[in-house]
Amino acid sequence: MIKQFCCLVALAMLLWSCGGGNSTNQSNEGGKKVFRYNQTGGLTSLDPAYANIRANVWATSQIYNGLFSFSKTLDPHNELVQEWEVSEDGRVYTFTLKPDIHFHDNPCFKGSRGREMMAEDVVYSFRRIMKEGTGAWVFSDKVITNADGTPSDTCFKVLDNYRFRVYLKKRFSAFLHILATPYCYIVPKEAVEKYGKDFGKNPVGTGAFIFKKWDFGQKLVLVKNEHYWEKDNKHQPIPYIDAVEISFHDDRNTEFLEFSNGNLHFLCNLAETSRDQILEKNGQIKEKFANKFAVQKIPYLNTEYVGFYLEGDEKTNPLTNLKVRQALSYAVNRKELVSFRRNGLGMAADYGFVPFALPSFDSTRIKGYPYNPKKAQELLKEAGFPEGKGLPALKLYTYPSDKEIAEQLQKDWEDIGLKVNVEMNQFAAHRKLVGDGEAKMFRGSWIADYPDAENYLTLGYSKNFSPKGPNFFHFKNADFDKLYEEAHESDNLFTRYDDYLKMDQIFMDNAVMLPLYYDEVLHLKQPFVTGLEINAMNNLMLKFVDFKSKDGK
Repeated sequence: MIKQFCCLVALAMLLWSCGGGNSTNQSNEGGKKVFRYNQTGGLTSLDPAYANIRANVWATSQIYNGLFSFSKTLDPHNELVQEWEVSEDGRVYTFTLKPDIHFHDNPCFKGSRGREMMAEDVVYSFRRIMKEGTGAWVFSDKVITNADGTPSDTCFKVLDNYRFRVYLKKRFSAFLHILATPYCYIVPKEAVEKYGKDFGKNPVGTGAFIFKKWDFGQKLVLVKNEHYWEKDNKHQPIPYIDAVEISFHDDRNTEFLEFSNGNLHFLCNLAETSRDQILEKNGQIKEKFANKFAVQKIPYLNTEYVGFYLEGDEKTNPLTNLKVRQALSYAVNRKELVSFRRNGLGMAADYGFVPFALPSFDSTRIKGYPYNPKKAQELLKEAGFPEGKGLPALKLYTYPSDKEIAEQLQKDWEDIGLKVNVEMNQFAAHRKLVGDGEAKMFRGSWIADYPDAENYLTLGYSKNFSPKGPNFFHFKNADFDKLYEEAHESDNLFTRYDDYLKMDQIFMDNAVMLPLYYDEVLHLKQPFVTGLEINAMNNLMLKFVDFKSKDGK
């Protein structure tokens, strides 16, 4: 307790002391503009085929380009694509690439000079992610495939150096959103073949920054692509900064102190102890802090939840009992969790799994599990476990940064007579346990890959069972599958939204997961940093970032 108090005092002293002596430190030796941020937990790969966690997404987004990217309003904006056409039945997409876009210089190419990107590279990249990595699901139920799920010879077709086609099984109105995901970034065959399994440590793309070095657990360095193809709206070359340095401090308080002292330029969200210094309990930014740093807070397409693995029988897995799962859900005081564990950052998920930041969200249509411990007790009794008697201790699998939320859940469940033990593992190990079905009750979060409710509902589609797909629950429901497939084929927005709401209600009726809160993202940046904007996808794009001098220019 004394140690924690001392840490908080030191934190407060730094916080209120004009940000430390280096708060205007905008460059390293030699006058170079170096943008620095920290990534807790590190990252696992710089291969876009493995862009399944935020750390990987943020880093790969600086190195690669996709055919499309997401605008601030979450619309797909063409990036590598110059123009495109869609057939009348919505199943055939013909794309024309922008010319004169080159891969980074790299020894994988003849003479080490980066060659021009062609249509063959796009087709190669798309076929590759269907065969390896974690992103096969973005195409597997959409493009024409063989009986075994592998890409058919006709699903992607090169027409000439700059044109190619994609053939869908059926219409899918959000297909351009799919192409804007990091999984769909374009890679060169030569680099993948040269580096093999180490391609994720030796990335080659067409992006604004080039990989320089990666000291595992210490620092990742990217440098400016002097030949980057894109210009700003004044037709000036970008990026403006010379390099990006990513550190890997695991302790969130250390990260915050580094930011307060001016050694980091940007911070995304905060440790619990730091959050108390910045946010009121109602989620408002404290005035003294807002005057020292630039702070942005917006809805975030992320739903935090507790998931249930639904295979097995009741003896080996009591969570296969629907009423037990429903009792667990009614017992959680989500509003208290958001207020006291999150300082009001986020919104209690008393409705469905799909977050409120998406346009299809409709609180009047979805009946979830608002806090009702009396109802939870009734359900336990109906399940044959009055006040939890006779029900063996359950286990919640989670990870260290989730400690406070896990403690809150334990308390809420204990209040209705349920004993729940907590097992914490490092995040990579936790993900494997969940993907392999070893964790029967687990903490999870689903951050949207693209801004459409289908991306959340794909977790319930029976053909997406983990570990190959994102259906970690192994939930199977014929009505859900029918609606999911129907929504894919509809180009009527209102029909699709209606199907989405019906699917979300099926999730809730079956208590497939226990939504906790719909997230908000809090970004902090040094006041001299410009061009760093965020959207509800929490994308990090650094190509327009610059440093403002002391005179404001």
